[in-house]
Amino acid sequence: MSQPKPKPIDPAEVPTLARETMQRAKFPILATCDGDQARARPVSPVRTDGFVVYVANLRRYGKTKELEANPKAELCYTDDDHNQVRITSTAEIVTDRPLLEEIWASNPLLRAYLGSLENPELIIYRFKPSRVRYMREWALEYFEVPL
Repeated sequence: MSQPKPKPIDPAEVPTLARETMQRAKFPILATCDGDQARARPVSPVRTDGFVVYVANLRRYGKTKELEANPKAELCYTDDDHNQVRITSTAEIVTDRPLLEEIWASNPLLRAYLGSLENPELIIYRFKPSRVRYMREWALEYFEVPL
């Protein structure tokens, strides 16, 4: 069996290819640290602005303690064609009321599950990227996405 040959990538297309991969993948894997143990789980972003990703969470969840102790995290999107986007980021809790209201208004599942924006269990995290990388299936190399 011969080794697959990935299509060449024009570096100018990398940001678009990365965003398209994120749209197709929808549910990234979030990696956090629990002391000296890595933890990974799928998450459902409630908003995405370019490469800034917002994720709803409940205070009682394990990732709340993990992100409080160490806000460094990585999101990995993989689409059905095995293209990847990796977003190295820092998590911060969103406190901007107009932004919270926008996110709340645009997410019926969030409203149905939590009932009210004032629900004390609700936390919205903003994952701000410090690095974004894209890899096409079988390319075996990442392309840096300009921020």
